[in-house]
Amino acid sequence: MDGLSELDRRITECRACPRLVEWREEVARTKRAAFADWDYWGRPVPGFGPHDAALLIVGLAPAAHGANRTGRMFTGDRSGDFLFPALYDVGLASRPTAESADDGLTLYGTRITSPVHCAPPANKPTTQERDTCRAWLVSELKLLAPTLRAVVVLGGFGWQAAFPAFAAAGWQVPKPRPAFGHGAHVRLAGGSVQGPEQSPEQSPEQSPEQGLEQEPLDVFGCFHVSQRNTFTGRLTPGMLREVLRTAALAAGLHPNGPIELAAPGADS
Repeated sequence: MDGLSELDRRITECRACPRLVEWREEVARTKRAAFADWDYWGRPVPGFGPHDAALLIVGLAPAAHGANRTGRMFTGDRSGDFLFPALYDVGLASRPTAESADDGLTLYGTRITSPVHCAPPANKPTTQERDTCRAWLVSELKLLAPTLRAVVVLGGFGWQAAFPAFAAAGWQVPKPRPAFGHGAHVRLAGGSVQGPEQSPEQSPEQSPEQGLEQEPLDVFGCFHVSQRNTFTGRLTPGMLREVLRTAALAAGLHPNGPIELAAPGADS
């Protein structure tokens, strides 16, 4: 079992945040009427995508009846219904839909993760829960470091969570910390990979050998694919595709063909 497989397995067993454990398991028991016949996942949701990804997408947390039900990031909810068509359009996903963990969806050179791995009440993790979960993200970044070249961070919460993790994983984060905004772009200089990070339950994780030099990391900001943003037009499919395509090119992934953006004011 390689390092990321072991990390994913250990994430699914985490019980470090009592409020999140109680909520995710309650939702899995009571279910939503539309999914009454589902056997909910009801555990922390690990990252999804290849272990040699060049591009990482960082979200917020699993949705109660989305990833908390299906066991895969952004799968089975409205946010995923917005994200995966865009990934497909720019050549980063094998299909435009994500319905279940066994639907055959494959990501190309791209991995999806989140700073909080358990579904939180009202989709709002506390800062303490975010900080407790950070060790998992740091370990994931260290394991991806040999191939990782770009990151797309969805939303201000993810942005605040990601930069301390970048620093802990060895990249050089400027001070003051760069401000979040849609289309924001920051290049982080590489540094030396640090030693293994401690998990939230104080168990060491595997990581690349200490002392390896990291490549620079291009970090891009994007409005979150939440219904609040997508239903109001704050984030359109064209806006999302543009950020994904720019990040994919920075990562060296060469997505499929040029994206034809809609005319100004249109929801492409």
